[in-house]
Order: sequence, then structure tokens, then C-alpha cells
Amino acid sequence: MKKDKLRGLDPLEMQSKLREIDEQSFRVKFQLSMGQTEGLKRLRENRKDRARLLTYLRESELRGAK
Repeated sequence: MKKDKLRGLDPLEMQSKLREIDEQSFRVKFQLSMGQTEGLKRLRENRKDRARLLTYLRESELRGAK
């Protein structure tokens, strides 16, 4: 997912997107354990998107504390 699109979400939308990414990651990990390796690229993308979302959430939290 594009960085600009993720950054433009409000915190509640980010939380829901985070849950969605976690669900997708679980499914991809399950597929990998069953021997389907096509999901490896998707798993990496999910991990990076999750990290971006957590970073943006933390940034907004710190901005709100000031």
C-alpha cells in the first residue's frame, strides 16, 4: 500500500487497517505452512505496511501529547 494513502488515514481507520493486515498475515502464514509459497511476497508487504501504520499511529500520538 502506498505511504501517502496510509498517512492520510485517521487513527481509527489505521487501527482497522492494522487488524485487517494482521488477519491477512495470519492467512498467508497458514498457506505457507501448507506448502504454498506464493504468499511470501505478500507476507513481506504486510509486515512493512504494519510497521508503517504503527509508526504513523505513534507519530500522531506524540503530536497529540504536545
